[in-house]
Amino acid sequence: MFHATFQGKHRPIQVLLRRSSIIRTAFVASSSSSSSPISYDEVLPALEKMQHPLGYAWSIASHLNGVKNTDELRKEYEANQPKVVQASMKFGQSKVLYDALSSLRTSWETADEEAATSSFLAAQRRRAVSNTLRSMTLQGVGLPVGSPEQVRFNEIKLRFAELSTAFSNNVLDATKAFGLTVTDPSDVEDVPESALAMWAEAHRRFLVKEAETEGDEEKKKEAEGMEVDAAKGPWRITLDGPSYIAAMQHMPNRDVRKKVYLGYLTRASEFTASEAEAKAEAEAEAEAADNKGEETKEEKAPIGKNNVLIIEEILKLRKEMAGLLGFDNYAEMSLASKMAPDVASVTNLSNLILEKALPAAQRELAAATDLARATGGPEYSESNLPKLMPWDTSFWVERLKEKTFDLKEEELRPYFALDAVLKGMFGLIERIFDVEVRDATGTVEVWHPDVRFFTLHDESDEGKHIASFYLDPYSRPADKRGGAWMADCLGKSEALGFDVPVAYLTCNGSPPVGDKPSLMTFREVETLFHETGHGLQHMLTRATVGDVSGINGVEWDAVELPSQFMENWCYDKPTVYGFAKHYQTGEPLPEEMFEKLKEQKTFGAGMMACRQLLFGMMDMELHSNFDPNGEETIFDLQRRMAEIYTPYALPVEEDRFLCGFSHIFAGGYAAGYYSYKWAEVMSADAFGAFEEVGLDNEEGVKEVGKKFRETVLALGGGVAPMDVFKSFRGREPSPEALLRHNGLA
Repeated sequence: MFHATFQGKHRPIQVLLRRSSIIRTAFVASSSSSSSPISYDEVLPALEKMQHPLGYAWSIASHLNGVKNTDELRKEYEANQPKVVQASMKFGQSKVLYDALSSLRTSWETADEEAATSSFLAAQRRRAVSNTLRSMTLQGVGLPVGSPEQVRFNEIKLRFAELSTAFSNNVLDATKAFGLTVTDPSDVEDVPESALAMWAEAHRRFLVKEAETEGDEEKKKEAEGMEVDAAKGPWRITLDGPSYIAAMQHMPNRDVRKKVYLGYLTRASEFTASEAEAKAEAEAEAEAADNKGEETKEEKAPIGKNNVLIIEEILKLRKEMAGLLGFDNYAEMSLASKMAPDVASVTNLSNLILEKALPAAQRELAAATDLARATGGPEYSESNLPKLMPWDTSFWVERLKEKTFDLKEEELRPYFALDAVLKGMFGLIERIFDVEVRDATGTVEVWHPDVRFFTLHDESDEGKHIASFYLDPYSRPADKRGGAWMADCLGKSEALGFDVPVAYLTCNGSPPVGDKPSLMTFREVETLFHETGHGLQHMLTRATVGDVSGINGVEWDAVELPSQFMENWCYDKPTVYGFAKHYQTGEPLPEEMFEKLKEQKTFGAGMMACRQLLFGMMDMELHSNFDPNGEETIFDLQRRMAEIYTPYALPVEEDRFLCGFSHIFAGGYAAGYYSYKWAEVMSADAFGAFEEVGLDNEEGVKEVGKKFRETVLALGGGVAPMDVFKSFRGREPSPEALLRHNGLA
């Protein structure tokens, strides 16, 4: 499956594109010539069947582009992407399809309301039709066919696809390109052994890669066989998540921290673009020389490696596209399909949280600064350093946490081996949702040896196999993009005959080093629980209409509810003691360490909340009030928003964070990053239902867990998210639980 997407005799994507065009044409002709009222089965189920083959193949290609990115795959992906986007637009702008769905909705509206909504299936169908009509409106179906407006709209959509792919590739390339080798042991004094081992292994891999590039087999063999000494080094720091975070939190040398910090914050910007573009040009010339004499097709000029220019173009195009559809700005267009009714509602929630979070954040930074002044030596004196710099903050906050709780992250890692964490998390899923997770690794094809495969079985239905998922747990900076995400591999669909949904869960956790298994940080444990929450909503759905099953059709600002809900269980004693065992001795996590872990939950919550509020409101401001053709630059805006949400930590002159903000420029979060906080209100309140019955009340927890499964996880997009929440909680969500969980009440 994973190797045939672009390869093989028939080149499946190209074949499916042709097939999709033929089937769509036949569907339009049939619908246009029919004089009788059209039925539901003749529209959405038929559409699902038409779109699935191409959609499924392209989803595999998109997945591989994120987890096994190669030059060959990139070329094929970029060559086919415009064709796939065009095929999607033809469906989305089909007036015949839109009229058929509108007619269907009208017929339902004139029917008996109670009868039409009496069943979950009827509710799903209504939501699916309504969502599809809204989606088609936002895809430009209302623009006159062949009009200058429609032509321009479609040009913009195609350009978006190119720009977002280039943005993501540029971030990945810049992340891979950076490496800082440290040789002086004094520079890494008191750095945790796990970080030293990771960096020492990274240095060995760098030597292997360097030898490969030089074509020196002897040097390569020597590097492959060299013994890695974590204590002696050398150590190579990279920008993949585990390496970067370890450097920011534990590297005592300020100069090294600064280089790594600025390396990360200037990725894919004007500071790195020239070198990256020169390298790409040299590689293209070498390839052309190798292919000399062969017939080559004319290629478009590359977009370039500077994401500043890409961002500026994206923002201009988004504003123009929104205008073509009658919106004042892109934020309005984005919110048309979300729970939040308008920008003001998002701003109001953000400011409500800010009122509590900002004073806490300022106190937290003051305490870290005091510790640096008291114990950091002359370089941290007020005369030498008026305030902590951004590359100092994480380091001293971590020292403050260690001092406050007398607990180091390194002391916890031996208790969080990946296999044990998985076993404990699966135990929780069985305990509260009555679902058993079984390891089925080796029964299916995977894209990397690290990838594992699991199946879910409903204990309330005689162990019936109800879902499956792939887990890709470790960081691979050579070919895997950063971050963590869940994606749909196969969704439940009656029309397609799929009753067993399949998900991809992707993390970038700490990989095994030497003879040690993957020993996770607590944040990595939370991330695994988070992505599993997304997966559970996809896999435990009862919805059978494909467009609203699982995560499909769920408003974007509600989709984080189950993921953030699952993170709360990382502080639940039965859950933690289901996995927190020393990987060598099997001894459980000492009681006093668990109590300190719980106390740490709200540590730094003020700064973390302000950071998330900044990201969300900066995104919203870029897509609402910002004029991409005006004098204010995107970095002026970043500073302006930081003055409101993080005034204690304004960006340095070189800060190019936006150049790596893939969520909003290469993902689905444009004018939607606020969703994390919006959904966190619901997720905290949902977990509050378990707290109210008592987390030590096993029967009560099981009963509430059953209700959570039957509502939040089962209904998917088949029911509006506010109605889903009220079905579970009996009322609308309140922010009180969120503030309490964060120690900000």
